[in-house]
Amino acid sequence: MSRPWPVIVLGGTGYVGGEMLRLVAGHPQLVLASAVSTSRAGGAVAASFAHLSPSYPEARFVSLDTAVERLGDAPHWVVLSAAPHGASAEMVVRLLDAADSAGVELTVVDASADFRFSDANAFEGVYGQPHSAPGRLPEFHCAVPEHADRIDTPHAAHPGCFATAMLLAIVPLVQAGASTTSFHVSAVTGSTGAGRTPRVTTHHPVRQSNLFAYLPLAHRHAPEVRALTRAATGRDIDLHFVPHSGPLSRGIHATIFAERGSGNDAADLYALLTEYYAGSDFVGIELDPPRVKDIVGSNYARLSVTAADDTIVVCSVLDNLVKGAAGGSIQWVNRLLGLPETLGLTTPAAGWV
Repeated sequence: MSRPWPVIVLGGTGYVGGEMLRLVAGHPQLVLASAVSTSRAGGAVAASFAHLSPSYPEARFVSLDTAVERLGDAPHWVVLSAAPHGASAEMVVRLLDAADSAGVELTVVDASADFRFSDANAFEGVYGQPHSAPGRLPEFHCAVPEHADRIDTPHAAHPGCFATAMLLAIVPLVQAGASTTSFHVSAVTGSTGAGRTPRVTTHHPVRQSNLFAYLPLAHRHAPEVRALTRAATGRDIDLHFVPHSGPLSRGIHATIFAERGSGNDAADLYALLTEYYAGSDFVGIELDPPRVKDIVGSNYARLSVTAADDTIVVCSVLDNLVKGAAGGSIQWVNRLLGLPETLGLTTPAAGWV
């Protein structure tokens, strides 16, 4: 093994940023160099994330300026961005430009939405604002890691958490022609999916023992799933997505409905998904519907499939903060650096949380 790569985490005080810090702490080939925060620069990492104090007893958040100034200290850096969409691209581009000037190499994985669309107009159509760095879009490849056999770009973008849960089920079915191309999805997410800033819908008295839909048929992940399915399979799909806020802090449970293609019974579909993910360490196909507690705290996803009459149902569960964000991003880092894809990510689910 080579010396560990120094890591810059952008948006380090959010929930996804905290998970990136946690995973970097347990990764044998990565070491935290700069945890960037625009709001808490100078503050102790342990003050924001007490559970990380054993790993970062002295570490402090720094400004982006400080991270830029440190680039000359090493020849090759890893950047993990958990900054909000809109802000992430500006921060990433500043680091890329500074690295070019300093003659050092950067490997970037963005967990925000800023580099998920290959077309700046598509980004603007979904997020209602111009893309701040359209010239950098060709440098990023966006996909669920399991759906990209090869990558020809220096950087990667990880799909959103809901999108990852849906794509794991939809892409194999579409690619094999095992279903029609119209999908209906009902999915429940934990409160950490709304981010660290308190909102009415994440306030504990509202969220606890409660379940409610939001943005039905209008969630931003729907066009993302359509675009990434097209990129992975060459086929367009119709997607009708209704997300729900659930009474859990982390985890996603998605139920994906599709119309069955001819000649595919439940056993055929189970075999199809099992074969598709046979080489994937983090995606398992179960005979029984998986449960959120089977995966919470881990980078593992679990799927099950059944069929009756003309209907296919796939249940997909994953941790929104890990497989759906920070863990999936570390998978991309491992691939881009030529490391084993599982490195630093094989801790099993906590189970009883």
